[in-house]
Amino acid sequence: MEFRDIQSFIDVANHNSFTKAAEYSYLSQPSLSKAVKKLEAELHVELIERSTRHLRLTDAGQIVYQQGKKLIETLEEMKMLLDELSNLATGEIKMGVPPLIGTLFFPSIARMFHQNYPNVKLELIELGAKVIEQLVEEGEIDIGIVVLPVDESVFHIHPFITEEFVLFIHRDHPIAQKQTVSVHELKDEPFILFSKNFKLHDYIINTCKNAGFTPIVSYESSQWDLILELVSSKLGITLMPKMIFHKQNSPNITIVPLKDPPLLWRLGIITRKGRYHSFALKKLLEMLKENPL
Repeated sequence: MEFRDIQSFIDVANHNSFTKAAEYSYLSQPSLSKAVKKLEAELHVELIERSTRHLRLTDAGQIVYQQGKKLIETLEEMKMLLDELSNLATGEIKMGVPPLIGTLFFPSIARMFHQNYPNVKLELIELGAKVIEQLVEEGEIDIGIVVLPVDESVFHIHPFITEEFVLFIHRDHPIAQKQTVSVHELKDEPFILFSKNFKLHDYIINTCKNAGFTPIVSYESSQWDLILELVSSKLGITLMPKMIFHKQNSPNITIVPLKDPPLLWRLGIITRKGRYHSFALKKLLEMLKENPL
Protein backbone atom coordinates (compact mmCIF):
# COMPACT_ATOMS: atom_id res chain seq x y z
CA MET A 1 0.00 0.00 0.00
CA GLU A 2 1.51 3.30 -1.09
CA PHE A 3 1.08 6.66 0.60
CA ARG A 4 0.34 8.44 -2.68
CA ASP A 5 -2.57 6.06 -3.43
CA ILE A 6 -4.13 6.84 -0.05
CA GLN A 7 -3.63 10.56 -0.68
CA SER A 8 -5.26 10.26 -4.10
CA PHE A 9 -8.28 8.51 -2.60
CA ILE A 10 -8.60 11.19 0.12
CA ASP A 11 -8.39 13.95 -2.51
CA VAL A 12 -11.23 12.34 -4.47
CA ALA A 13 -13.34 11.96 -1.31
CA ASN A 14 -12.64 15.55 -0.17
CA HIS A 15 -13.75 17.00 -3.50
CA ASN A 16 -16.52 14.44 -4.06
CA SER A 17 -15.36 14.28 -7.67
CA PHE A 18 -12.54 12.80 -9.72
CA THR A 19 -12.60 15.89 -11.95
CA LYS A 20 -12.21 18.41 -9.10
CA ALA A 21 -9.63 16.22 -7.37
CA ALA A 22 -7.60 16.12 -10.58
CA GLU A 23 -7.60 19.92 -10.76
CA TYR A 24 -6.55 20.17 -7.11
CA SER A 25 -3.82 17.51 -7.16
CA TYR A 26 -2.51 18.20 -10.68
CA LEU A 27 -2.96 14.53 -11.50
CA SER A 28 -5.03 13.21 -14.39
CA GLN A 29 -8.40 11.60 -13.77
CA PRO A 30 -7.15 8.24 -15.10
CA SER A 31 -4.25 8.37 -12.64
CA LEU A 32 -6.59 9.04 -9.73
CA SER A 33 -8.96 6.27 -10.85
CA LYS A 34 -6.05 3.84 -11.17
CA ALA A 35 -4.80 4.73 -7.69
CA VAL A 36 -8.25 4.15 -6.13
CA LYS A 37 -8.70 0.81 -7.92
CA LYS A 38 -5.23 -0.26 -6.82
CA LEU A 39 -6.08 0.58 -3.22
CA GLU A 40 -9.34 -1.36 -3.48
CA ALA A 41 -7.51 -4.38 -4.86
CA GLU A 42 -4.95 -4.32 -2.05
CA LEU A 43 -7.59 -3.94 0.68
CA HIS A 44 -10.09 -6.33 -0.98
CA VAL A 45 -12.96 -3.87 -0.51
CA GLU A 46 -14.95 -1.44 -2.62
CA LEU A 47 -14.28 2.14 -1.54
CA ILE A 48 -16.56 4.09 -3.89
CA GLU A 49 -20.07 3.22 -5.04
CA ARG A 50 -19.93 3.35 -8.83
CA SER A 51 -23.59 2.54 -9.44
CA THR A 52 -24.81 5.93 -8.20
CA ARG A 53 -24.94 9.14 -10.20
CA HIS A 54 -22.99 11.08 -7.59
CA LEU A 55 -19.74 9.93 -6.00
CA ARG A 56 -20.39 8.30 -2.64
CA LEU A 57 -18.13 6.37 -0.29
CA THR A 58 -19.03 2.87 0.85
CA ASP A 59 -18.89 1.97 4.54
CA ALA A 60 -15.41 0.59 3.91
CA GLY A 61 -14.54 3.79 2.06
CA GLN A 62 -15.55 5.86 5.07
CA ILE A 63 -13.23 3.81 7.30
CA VAL A 64 -10.29 4.07 4.89
CA TYR A 65 -10.94 7.81 4.49
CA GLN A 66 -10.92 8.52 8.24
CA GLN A 67 -7.95 6.26 9.02
CA GLY A 68 -6.08 7.50 5.95
CA LYS A 69 -6.38 11.10 7.14
CA LYS A 70 -4.95 10.08 10.52
CA LEU A 71 -2.08 8.30 8.78
CA ILE A 72 -1.26 11.35 6.66
CA GLU A 73 -1.36 13.63 9.70
CA THR A 74 1.01 11.27 11.53
CA LEU A 75 3.45 11.25 8.62
CA GLU A 76 3.30 15.04 8.34
CA GLU A 77 3.89 15.36 12.08
CA MET A 78 6.91 13.06 11.82
CA LYS A 79 8.42 15.27 9.12
CA MET A 80 7.83 18.43 11.17
CA LEU A 81 9.41 16.84 14.24
CA LEU A 82 12.48 15.90 12.21
CA ASP A 83 12.67 19.43 10.83
CA GLU A 84 12.54 20.83 14.34
CA LEU A 85 15.25 18.40 15.43
CA SER A 86 17.46 20.07 12.84
CA ASN A 87 16.38 23.55 14.06
CA LEU A 88 14.89 24.36 10.67
CA ALA A 89 12.19 27.03 10.63
CA THR A 90 10.72 25.85 7.36
CA GLY A 91 7.43 24.58 6.04
CA GLU A 92 4.01 25.97 5.31
CA ILE A 93 1.22 27.37 7.45
CA LYS A 94 -2.33 27.55 6.14
CA MET A 95 -4.09 30.47 7.77
CA GLY A 96 -7.83 30.97 7.36
CA VAL A 97 -9.48 34.38 7.72
CA PRO A 98 -12.72 35.95 6.52
CA PRO A 99 -12.14 38.54 3.75
CA LEU A 100 -12.76 41.54 6.01
CA ILE A 101 -10.22 40.31 8.56
CA GLY A 102 -7.76 39.49 5.80
CA THR A 103 -8.01 43.02 4.39
CA LEU A 104 -7.38 44.62 7.76
CA PHE A 105 -4.71 42.41 9.27
CA PHE A 106 -3.11 39.83 6.97
CA PRO A 107 -0.62 42.13 5.14
CA SER A 108 0.89 43.23 8.47
CA ILE A 109 0.93 39.66 9.81
CA ALA A 110 2.61 38.33 6.67
CA ARG A 111 5.21 41.11 6.63
CA MET A 112 6.16 40.71 10.31
CA PHE A 113 6.34 36.93 10.10
CA HIS A 114 8.36 36.90 6.87
CA GLN A 115 10.96 39.20 8.42
CA ASN A 116 11.68 36.63 11.12
CA TYR A 117 10.98 33.39 9.26
CA PRO A 118 11.59 33.93 5.54
CA ASN A 119 11.66 30.19 4.79
CA VAL A 120 8.13 29.57 6.04
CA LYS A 121 5.33 29.95 3.51
CA LEU A 122 2.25 31.62 4.99
CA GLU A 123 -0.75 30.72 2.82
CA LEU A 124 -3.94 32.78 3.13
CA ILE A 125 -7.33 31.02 2.88
CA GLU A 126 -10.14 33.60 2.62
CA LEU A 127 -13.60 32.22 3.44
CA GLY A 128 -16.48 32.97 5.80
CA ALA A 129 -15.83 32.46 9.51
CA LYS A 130 -18.21 29.49 9.71
CA VAL A 131 -16.26 27.69 6.98
CA ILE A 132 -12.91 28.63 8.54
CA GLU A 133 -14.00 27.04 11.85
CA GLN A 134 -14.97 23.85 10.03
CA LEU A 135 -11.66 23.65 8.14
CA VAL A 136 -9.62 24.21 11.31
CA GLU A 137 -11.63 21.51 13.08
CA GLU A 138 -11.11 19.08 10.19
CA GLY A 139 -7.37 19.79 10.08
CA GLU A 140 -7.50 21.22 6.55
CA ILE A 141 -5.96 24.50 7.73
CA ASP A 142 -3.67 25.15 10.69
CA ILE A 143 -4.94 28.37 12.21
CA GLY A 144 -7.81 30.79 11.83
CA ILE A 145 -8.74 34.30 12.91
CA VAL A 146 -12.51 34.31 13.36
CA VAL A 147 -15.37 36.12 15.01
CA LEU A 148 -16.00 34.90 18.56
CA PRO A 149 -17.52 32.99 20.23
CA VAL A 150 -16.55 29.52 19.01
CA ASP A 151 -16.77 26.07 20.60
CA GLU A 152 -14.21 26.00 23.43
CA SER A 153 -14.35 22.21 23.59
CA VAL A 154 -12.98 21.99 20.05
CA PHE A 155 -10.57 24.92 19.76
CA HIS A 156 -7.74 26.60 21.59
CA ILE A 157 -8.82 30.26 21.59
CA HIS A 158 -6.57 33.30 21.95
CA PRO A 159 -8.26 36.74 22.03
CA PHE A 160 -6.99 38.94 19.20
CA ILE A 161 -8.78 42.26 18.75
CA THR A 162 -12.00 43.93 19.89
CA GLU A 163 -13.44 46.71 17.74
CA GLU A 164 -16.67 48.74 17.82
CA PHE A 165 -19.33 48.57 15.11
CA VAL A 166 -20.62 51.78 13.53
CA LEU A 167 -23.26 52.63 10.95
CA PHE A 168 -21.99 53.09 7.39
CA ILE A 169 -24.39 55.33 5.45
CA HIS A 170 -24.52 57.71 2.48
CA ARG A 171 -23.65 61.21 3.64
CA ASP A 172 -26.87 62.63 2.08
CA HIS A 173 -29.10 60.42 4.21
CA PRO A 174 -30.90 62.30 7.04
CA ILE A 175 -29.55 59.86 9.63
CA ALA A 176 -25.99 60.77 8.56
CA GLN A 177 -26.44 64.14 10.30
CA LYS A 178 -26.98 62.54 13.71
CA GLN A 179 -24.27 62.41 16.37
CA THR A 180 -25.32 58.88 17.36
CA VAL A 181 -28.03 56.45 16.30
CA SER A 182 -29.75 53.48 17.94
CA VAL A 183 -30.17 50.20 16.10
CA HIS A 184 -33.96 50.50 16.52
CA GLU A 185 -33.93 53.73 14.48
CA LEU A 186 -32.75 51.68 11.48
CA LYS A 187 -35.84 49.43 11.39
CA ASP A 188 -37.16 50.91 8.12
CA GLU A 189 -33.81 51.05 6.34
CA PRO A 190 -32.66 48.48 3.74
CA PHE A 191 -29.62 46.60 5.05
CA ILE A 192 -26.70 45.34 2.97
CA LEU A 193 -25.13 42.35 4.71
CA PHE A 194 -22.42 39.77 4.33
CA SER A 195 -23.58 36.43 2.91
CA LYS A 196 -25.14 33.78 5.15
CA ASN A 197 -21.90 31.79 5.56
CA PHE A 198 -20.41 34.78 7.41
CA LYS A 199 -20.88 35.12 11.15
CA LEU A 200 -21.41 38.86 10.74
CA HIS A 201 -24.61 38.09 8.81
CA ASP A 202 -26.16 36.27 11.78
CA TYR A 203 -24.75 38.81 14.23
CA ILE A 204 -26.43 41.79 12.53
CA ILE A 205 -29.70 39.90 12.05
CA ASN A 206 -29.79 38.94 15.75
CA THR A 207 -28.81 42.45 16.83
CA CYS A 208 -31.76 43.90 14.93
CA LYS A 209 -34.14 41.29 16.34
CA ASN A 210 -32.97 42.13 19.85
CA ALA A 211 -33.79 45.75 19.03
CA GLY A 212 -37.34 44.74 18.18
CA PHE A 213 -37.41 44.24 14.40
CA THR A 214 -36.36 41.95 11.59
CA PRO A 215 -34.14 43.88 9.17
CA ILE A 216 -35.03 44.45 5.53
CA VAL A 217 -32.12 42.87 3.63
CA SER A 218 -31.75 44.39 0.18
CA TYR A 219 -28.41 42.85 -0.83
CA GLU A 220 -25.91 40.27 0.40
CA SER A 221 -22.28 39.90 -0.64
CA SER A 222 -19.09 38.10 0.38
CA GLN A 223 -17.01 41.22 -0.40
CA TRP A 224 -16.86 44.12 2.04
CA ASP A 225 -15.81 46.61 -0.68
CA LEU A 226 -18.85 45.71 -2.80
CA ILE A 227 -21.10 46.21 0.21
CA LEU A 228 -19.69 49.70 0.68
CA GLU A 229 -20.04 50.49 -3.02
CA LEU A 230 -23.74 49.67 -2.70
CA VAL A 231 -23.96 51.97 0.32
CA SER A 232 -22.18 54.64 -1.71
CA SER A 233 -24.84 54.20 -4.41
CA LYS A 234 -27.66 54.88 -1.90
CA LEU A 235 -28.91 51.30 -2.08
CA GLY A 236 -28.86 50.68 1.66
CA ILE A 237 -26.96 50.89 4.93
CA THR A 238 -24.65 48.52 6.74
CA LEU A 239 -23.03 47.95 10.12
CA MET A 240 -19.30 47.22 10.10
CA PRO A 241 -16.27 47.57 12.38
CA LYS A 242 -15.14 51.19 12.59
CA MET A 243 -11.60 50.48 11.40
CA ILE A 244 -12.81 49.49 7.92
CA PHE A 245 -13.77 53.15 7.29
CA HIS A 246 -10.10 54.00 6.82
CA LYS A 247 -9.72 51.22 4.23
CA GLN A 248 -12.44 52.55 1.92
CA ASN A 249 -12.10 55.69 -0.17
CA SER A 250 -15.63 56.70 -1.15
CA PRO A 251 -16.34 60.37 -0.36
CA ASN A 252 -20.06 59.52 -0.32
CA ILE A 253 -19.86 57.34 2.80
CA THR A 254 -19.85 58.56 6.37
CA ILE A 255 -20.09 56.73 9.68
CA VAL A 256 -22.34 57.29 12.68
CA PRO A 257 -21.57 55.81 16.13
CA LEU A 258 -24.18 53.53 17.68
CA LYS A 259 -25.78 54.39 21.02
CA ASP A 260 -25.30 52.21 24.08
CA PRO A 261 -24.97 49.35 24.34
CA PRO A 262 -22.08 49.26 21.85
CA LEU A 263 -21.85 46.47 19.30
CA LEU A 264 -18.46 44.82 19.56
CA TRP A 265 -16.52 42.83 16.97
CA ARG A 266 -14.55 40.28 19.00
CA LEU A 267 -11.89 38.39 17.07
CA GLY A 268 -9.98 35.35 18.23
CA ILE A 269 -7.15 33.15 17.00
CA ILE A 270 -8.17 29.48 16.90
CA THR A 271 -6.31 26.20 16.53
CA ARG A 272 -7.74 22.72 16.92
CA LYS A 273 -7.30 21.00 20.26
CA GLY A 274 -5.30 17.79 20.04
CA ARG A 275 -3.56 18.77 16.79
CA TYR A 276 0.20 19.00 16.66
CA HIS A 277 1.65 22.52 16.44
CA SER A 278 4.72 22.78 14.26
CA PHE A 279 7.67 24.94 15.28
CA ALA A 280 6.64 27.54 12.68
CA LEU A 281 3.01 27.57 13.88
CA LYS A 282 4.13 28.04 17.49
CA LYS A 283 6.23 31.02 16.43
CA LEU A 284 3.31 32.52 14.50
CA LEU A 285 1.05 32.16 17.54
CA GLU A 286 3.70 33.78 19.75
CA MET A 287 4.02 36.69 17.31
CA LEU A 288 0.25 37.25 17.15
CA LYS A 289 -0.11 37.21 20.94
CA GLU A 290 2.91 39.42 21.61
CA ASN A 291 2.34 41.96 18.83
CA PRO A 292 -1.32 43.05 18.76
CA LEU A 293 -1.97 44.92 15.50
